Amino acid sequence: MWDYALPGIVGTLVTALYNVIGRIFIGQVEGAIAISGLAITFPVMTLTSSLGMLVGSGAAARISISLGKRDHHTAELILGNSLLLTVILNAVFITLFYIFLEPILMAFGASSLTYPYARDYLEIVLLGNVFVSLCYNFNAMMRSSGYPTKAMVTMLIGAVLNIILSPLFLFVFKLGIRGVAWATVLSMFIGMLFVMHHFTLRSSVIRLRWRNIRLNRVIILSILSIGLSPFSMQVAGSAVALLMNTSLLRHGGDLAVGAYGIINSILMLILMVVLGLNQGTQPIIGYNYGAGNYRRVRETLFYSLKMATLFTTVGFLIGQFFPHFLASAFTTDEELLRISSTGIRIALLALPLVGFQIVSSNFFQSIGFAAKSIIQSLSRQLIFLVPGIILLPRIWGLTGLWIAIPVSDTLAAMLSLFLLVVQLRHLRRMEEQQ
Repeated sequence: MWDYALPGIVGTLVTALYNVIGRIFIGQVEGAIAISGLAITFPVMTLTSSLGMLVGSGAAARISISLGKRDHHTAELILGNSLLLTVILNAVFITLFYIFLEPILMAFGASSLTYPYARDYLEIVLLGNVFVSLCYNFNAMMRSSGYPTKAMVTMLIGAVLNIILSPLFLFVFKLGIRGVAWATVLSMFIGMLFVMHHFTLRSSVIRLRWRNIRLNRVIILSILSIGLSPFSMQVAGSAVALLMNTSLLRHGGDLAVGAYGIINSILMLILMVVLGLNQGTQPIIGYNYGAGNYRRVRETLFYSLKMATLFTTVGFLIGQFFPHFLASAFTTDEELLRISSTGIRIALLALPLVGFQIVSSNFFQSIGFAAKSIIQSLSRQLIFLVPGIILLPRIWGLTGLWIAIPVSDTLAAMLSLFLLVVQLRHLRRMEEQQ
């Protein structure tokens, strides 16, 4: 499992790191309002990444299951359909967002002060989103077809380039927030070229063939049925971020929005470790489930649950004991530091449970149970959090918004535990019938 998980963790963690580093650079150079402007782009960026999740996660899971059944032909059909589907979805998405960019950003909580920063960043990043989606999608399929280390190298290429280009464009060429956006797009373009080239090689387990780059209704539905779970989670996350941003603006102003951006950056670093772990376990669970080796499926699940809980517990402890230190990496503004430190402590209270919940959702996705995975994904991001965002600020104001996060995390973890226990009993019965 670690042969797959370590490259996944390194890849996702480095990817998160370069996103966070970009925000740190902008916060230190452009100021607290620029951080708030970037926070406004978070729901939009979440939506853009949802396209990658919709196709890439679904395709990767289906490829693992197909390879477990020794069905290479179907795996290659999935690969070809994924390419075409990614391009079509991005073309529609980018066009719509460019047409309605201003009203969308204002609806997402932008003010007259933060809108220029959000606009300058998104005008560039949106154009390059097709490169980002292709890079992430084919990276997931590279990993699921048996190349975890090479998949990690793909992510490192993009991350290292971004870490080099961001300060170059920001400090040397004085391009400001637009320079950080260009660094992201160029880095992902290079990463995309690397990962796409892999699937043209004769040595690849599955190859990208021209005859398979055509829409196949059955294949597309099989991809989307699993991809809907992470996609729904991302869309729900975007909707919740929209609601949260507007509530923060009402109860705490632009700086509260900026504090939420800082909290999200810290959470991204912590949870990317868990997502990397999931990337490592997904091919193993999917392959063994397809091959009927249910004992190994259970063993992999239990071990990943332990590791995810360990990682999130460490993140929880760091957040509780060093909130001011974490926030000071992004800003020197005293008021923003105060709001962020309080928010970090409260928002991370139930973090140890989040790792369990995310791994559980990934388990159902890996074995093809899309509906249960979607329910879990939506529970944390939408079903439990939205009522908290609406109701709790009426009692505790800005503090109520921070409290809504751990309350939602706790309830979602309890739901995941129930669904997981039921599924494991069913899995054991299937094993006994073999």
